[in-house]
Amino acid sequence: MKSNKIIVAVFLSISFSIQGQAQSMVGATHSGQSTGQTPFPVDTYAELPNPATTDPGLWKNVKGTSVSWGSTDIRYKKEEPAPVGRISKEIELTAWKGERVATQWVVWSDQPLHSLSFSVTELVHKNKKSKIGQDRLLSGFVRYVMTDELNKDGMGGCGSRPDAAAFDSSLVADPIDHLTKVLSLPERTTQGGWVRVWVPQDSPAGIYEGKVVLKDGDKTLGELILKINVKDRILPMPSEWTYHLDLWQNPFAIARYHQVEPWSKAHFDCMRPYMEMYRQAGGKVITASIMHKPWNGQTYDYFETMITWMKKADGSWSFDYTVFDRWIEFMMSVGVTQEINCYSMVPWRLSFQYFDQATNSLKFIEMKPGDLEYEDIWGTMLRSFAAHLKEKGWFDITHISMDERPMAVMQETLKVIHKADPGFKVSLAGALHEELSDELDDYCVALRMKYSEEMKAKRRAEGKVTTFYTSCEEPRPNTFTFNPPAECEWFSWYAAKENLDGYSRWALNSWVIEPLLDSRFYTWPGGDTYFIYPGARTSMRFERLIAGIQAFEKIRILREEFNLSGNQQAKAKIDKALSLFDENTLETVPASVVISKANKIINSY
Repeated sequence: MKSNKIIVAVFLSISFSIQGQAQSMVGATHSGQSTGQTPFPVDTYAELPNPATTDPGLWKNVKGTSVSWGSTDIRYKKEEPAPVGRISKEIELTAWKGERVATQWVVWSDQPLHSLSFSVTELVHKNKKSKIGQDRLLSGFVRYVMTDELNKDGMGGCGSRPDAAAFDSSLVADPIDHLTKVLSLPERTTQGGWVRVWVPQDSPAGIYEGKVVLKDGDKTLGELILKINVKDRILPMPSEWTYHLDLWQNPFAIARYHQVEPWSKAHFDCMRPYMEMYRQAGGKVITASIMHKPWNGQTYDYFETMITWMKKADGSWSFDYTVFDRWIEFMMSVGVTQEINCYSMVPWRLSFQYFDQATNSLKFIEMKPGDLEYEDIWGTMLRSFAAHLKEKGWFDITHISMDERPMAVMQETLKVIHKADPGFKVSLAGALHEELSDELDDYCVALRMKYSEEMKAKRRAEGKVTTFYTSCEEPRPNTFTFNPPAECEWFSWYAAKENLDGYSRWALNSWVIEPLLDSRFYTWPGGDTYFIYPGARTSMRFERLIAGIQAFEKIRILREEFNLSGNQQAKAKIDKALSLFDENTLETVPASVVISKANKIINSY
């Protein structure tokens, strides 16, 4: 048996290596060629050339260099002066203890800046005794990445995009680059920078003050005052948040980009900082692929199986869980421990790969739910899997997971699952079918679909997870690199309004070829497949997503307090603020507007 495991492991390793080499060759001739840099940069990189031309007329009134606080709602255009109506040298943010708050500065100049840098001081309480130190600050340049647009009808972004030239392409601000310390800017250029403050939970309430200093070489360009008004309220640590955040992780993308052997020590070392970001955002779910290409390779780095399926020479089946175990144990060591979602018994292409011992080769079998062969093979696998999960102590948190599958198919699949082990939990991200609700421990439907109030209440009473997702179908709100970043925060306010448990997206880190340079993909709109960037760089979108989750938790805490105190007036005020979160009005009332109004109300308590 041991020798068979070795054969399978070697075969799959060779298969993955060939795939990776082919993708590397494509990557090496893709976006990086425009900048003359080696493929897959991590520590430093050069952005792609800006396809937008600079209009000298827009710069005619700019004399010298201007520095100002800007807005986290704006992706400042590289080729235009910042649309700052009035220079702002001081800003004050409001935060609870334990909350992360952020701001963006912006500099623009008609002269070249050869060595632009900035520094952020620690923030000191007015009592001069308490501080928010450097270890609680994240700062970086807001860099530019290539993006595209929605489909020409403006109604969504689904569909093949083999010809990038058929879509408008532009550089947009999104990656937050904490690794690059100095930038060189040509004349008539605008550049933003991000400052995030994570207030310690034990900070005394009051005003904290620090400053941001911008320089070009040794020359000081300007100083900006940053104040944080820390309220006497505490936001729990992310591990204690109730919000159910499920961003699918792609370990295969990290292996390819970092050019490391899958599941090697180097691979796990590379993955840790990315998965720490997910944990610190409140990530609750581990994504596990239990068969080959569950989504038919719809991401650039497709998901390989974490379980080796082998049909032995005598016709019986065996399953090797080595990789699956290492992945789950690793994610739990990071701190993601609440749920394991295993994809998929019903892949997008009903073809299942296995290693055939008799011929010493990989083979495929075509079968579907309802077939006797499907029930026999999957029943055998699930019984083995259940026994293994119980031995590891993971059975109670593991879900057999499907996405976007028709109800009739789900019903046939559920029969197989329950026959194999009635205790298995099941999750579905897909269409809304109230008939399936009792069978699903974790149910996630598209934003445009609406659970009934009765269904939500029943599921909540039964301790089941009820969430929503967005995909390429929604023009807004969405997470594309060309969408307003505030839309990523909007999701969690909406969840609070609808009494949902959270949000799911397939897109933690399913990177395109060169994600730092070009977010476009030949199937989906720019940025659709990832929130975070190589080098464990965060993004405007990811930061705003976290801001929304924090708002959700603050609302939960306030509602509980007002329920206990009977403060109906305060509850009504919060409900009125949440009523503004209607996706049908986003085209005329931007997400940033309703979030600003709602935040003022929440922060007034």
